[in-house]
Amino acid sequence: MIKFSKQTIKLSLIFIIIATVIITQTACKNTKDVEPVSKEGFYLDTVCKISIYDMDGDLDKEKAEAAINKAYKRCRELENTLSNTIETSEVSQINSAGGKWVTVGKDTLKVVKAGVKYGELSDGDFDITIGSVSGLWDFQSENPVVPEQSKITEALKHVNYKNIQFDGNKIRIIDPKAKLDLGGIAKGYVADELTTLLEKEGVTSAVINLGGNISTIGGKPDGSPFIIGIEKPYTDRTEIIGTTTADNQTVVTSGIYERQFQKDGKIYHHVLSSKTGYPVETQLEAVSLVAKKGRSMDIDAMSTICLMKGVDGGKAFIKKQKGVEAVFSAQGKEVAKTKGMKFTAE
Repeated sequence: MIKFSKQTIKLSLIFIIIATVIITQTACKNTKDVEPVSKEGFYLDTVCKISIYDMDGDLDKEKAEAAINKAYKRCRELENTLSNTIETSEVSQINSAGGKWVTVGKDTLKVVKAGVKYGELSDGDFDITIGSVSGLWDFQSENPVVPEQSKITEALKHVNYKNIQFDGNKIRIIDPKAKLDLGGIAKGYVADELTTLLEKEGVTSAVINLGGNISTIGGKPDGSPFIIGIEKPYTDRTEIIGTTTADNQTVVTSGIYERQFQKDGKIYHHVLSSKTGYPVETQLEAVSLVAKKGRSMDIDAMSTICLMKGVDGGKAFIKKQKGVEAVFSAQGKEVAKTKGMKFTAE
């Protein structure tokens, strides 16, 4: 099993934090139900599903399947480029370069630069050099343990996104012991890239679901938006807290509640603080953000930032961002949302 990131800050296959799922079928078109051409695949350490509903008025199964196959090929390519657990990836090359320059492609360059941007916007809460710390935690272990304080203290010395430098298409981290972990942002970039690819293939109505990162191309063939259900925490994807709509939009959810373990009466979850090296103290269980199509990478990072900052801090952060709406949840229900968020509670 290829893992996108050993301790990713986003959703993964079995350890899904909170799934954002399609809860309706496409509405009627010409009085007949439109059955999408769909295919699932295992990428980015999660089950992905791409469903094409229309290709400019002509849903040809063969063409749709070919487009989906191209999208999954691109997905695997990006995984092999951006994963910090695949030794041959560009990210792993940076991590093992010992502070030397590494020539990278446009994908790595875009994602790392975006990671630095959100490090700045979050006052360092979101830090893609968290890899030295996240590597100490194994939330997927059958017998997880809390890392020794001395190891966490040492690892924290190497967490500082400001140590990342760029020179054209080259990247280096001046601290030779620092490690990149793009788990909190790369999946969103993949969603954006697959959206662009499918549109170039003539797709005009589709849903791309990368295990919590959803991107929609258009809406339903009848012109109405897709309805997205946001799962209720701790229900194993059997209940939702409510729904939102998406038409040429992206929806991303981050949460804390499944990839965690309990030790000596204390719960440890996988969203780690760049300041302490331990799970962030937050009253939230999950945060869902909505933005226009093409901004999945942005709200991928923002959703984690909001989770770290809590309700008040998260709302204040989102208020400064243009075109982004949010719903915050805890104790299995909505606890707050931004003014423009189209959310209907169950």
